[in-house]
Formats: sequence, structure tokens, C-alpha cells
Amino acid sequence: MTSQAKPHWIQNKTERIWVYIALLLASFIVLGGIWQLYQYPGGTFHTRAFKSVFKDNGSLARLAVFVVLAHYAILFLFKKGLVERWDKVKKWLITASRLARKWHTPAALVALSLIVLHVVGAFLYGIELNFENVSGLLALCVLLPVPISGLLRYRKLDKKWHLRSGLAFAVLFFVHAFL
Repeated sequence: MTSQAKPHWIQNKTERIWVYIALLLASFIVLGGIWQLYQYPGGTFHTRAFKSVFKDNGSLARLAVFVVLAHYAILFLFKKGLVERWDKVKKWLITASRLARKWHTPAALVALSLIVLHVVGAFLYGIELNFENVSGLLALCVLLPVPISGLLRYRKLDKKWHLRSGLAFAVLFFVHAFL
């Protein structure tokens, strides 16, 4: 009797390896960040110095989110036919699209780990009901289904929820980060 190997959730072996590496890196980021937060004395959570610590995590997450969103921005340019007349730009964008697709999931996992640290730091600092904090909480609520629907995309069970919730997160993220 021969046993068949269970199919992997992520079929592409190269992508699966990069996702595992990104999961490992994201785990180290979260554990290291929590360990760093644990080292702070309790009285320093409400100081300007601590605020800069969790804002730095948010700034790093912002860079990773830009890498994640680049995939959709490039696809949008192709779908609308905005690069059809320029051959050199089109070739460059095809290469950029391949890179953006390759790094979409690993960058998203790293961004998610940095967002977790940013949220934990924000809660430790203290949340007031102002525009910046409320927009961040709304972005966090919309972000929660994005990784779950992203996982479901690998099994083609998504029905476009990953794209829709991802775009809603992007809008709320830009509102939180830049207004």
C-alpha cells in the first residue's frame, strides 16, 4: 500500500520556501519586539521616547506595505492599458511586476509583524480618541481578514475578498499614515 503525499497549501515550491523564510523572519521580529517592549520599565510607556519606538515600527511597516501594494499598482497600469505605447517602460514594468508578485506575500508577512508591534506599542502608550488613533484602529479592523483571505487564495476559495479588503485597508492605511 503506497501513501500519497499531501499536497502543500502553497503549490509553488520556490514561493513556499520564501513564505516559510518570511514567516520565520516575522516570528523573530515579533518575538524580538515583544522582548524589547518587555525590557522597558512600566513608567516609560507614556513618554515621547517610547512613542518614537512604536512609531518607528509603523514607519518600517509602511515601507513593507508599499512593496505589497506595488503588485496591485503595476497590475492596474497593465489592466488600464496605460503602458502599451512605451516599449521600454512596458519591459521594465513587466520585470517589476514579476518582482512585486514574488515579494508580495513575504513582504506582507513582514509588514504584518511590524504592524503587530506598532499596535502593541500604541496600546501600551495609551490610545486617545483622536483622528489618528481612530483611523489606525479602523485600518487594523479591515486588515484582519486580509491575511486569511490571502491564504484562501492559494486554494482558489477567495472570491475576490483578498483584493477588496486589501484595497479597503490600503485606503484606511493611507488616511492613517499621511493625514
